[in-house]
Amino acid sequence: MDKILIVEDEAAIAELEKDYLELSGFEVDIENTGDKGLAAALTGDYKLIILDLMLPNVDGFEICKRVREEKNIPVIMVSAKKDDIDKIRGLGLGADDYMTKPFSPSELVARVKAHLARYERLIGTGMKENEMIEIRGIKIDKTARRVYVNGEERAFTTKEFDLLTFLAQNPNHVYTKEELFQEIWDMESIGDIATVTVHIKKIREKIEANTSKPQYIETIWGVGYRFKV
Repeated sequence: MDKILIVEDEAAIAELEKDYLELSGFEVDIENTGDKGLAAALTGDYKLIILDLMLPNVDGFEICKRVREEKNIPVIMVSAKKDDIDKIRGLGLGADDYMTKPFSPSELVARVKAHLARYERLIGTGMKENEMIEIRGIKIDKTARRVYVNGEERAFTTKEFDLLTFLAQNPNHVYTKEELFQEIWDMESIGDIATVTVHIKKIREKIEANTSKPQYIETIWGVGYRFKV
């Protein structure tokens, strides 16, 4: 079932759109503020976004811009504003469509289906999405080698990225420092395995809210480390 995100601050409109879309077989989430909508759009596994222009905290233009920097999924921008300049700006930022309120919910559903069908055709002709790992607010883009924590990009060195990715790809598995050193540095464990500890510390500083109580990379005393899911 395709998941759709609605970012709309008018609850009645959002719920009406959701009802019509769910009747058509879609799974729908709603966010009512721009900041929450942006976070959901960047971290959620959505196939299409319905995006209001005027939103609290972060407007639809900024959300569209940020989404387009990372994803190719269809974005339908909706607004009560009829000015051509807003439509031109929205489409220029990468929106696939622009609908002016009020509009028929049935028309919205029809446009959603049309854009999803077009997107699936593009995927089928060779446009591939980046390979992603997403775990509890952390998104690792393996293809672009980028890491996002709750929608915010964090800078990682090559080995930090490799170590984080390896652990995240093998969750709940405990690895010794020697095993991690050999896996990431491609050397026998006679090397300086203290570098593993240093890199784990740096990774935690970038992904953990509280490094003294890590929620992702756990230390298993006397053994090594594991990525908890």
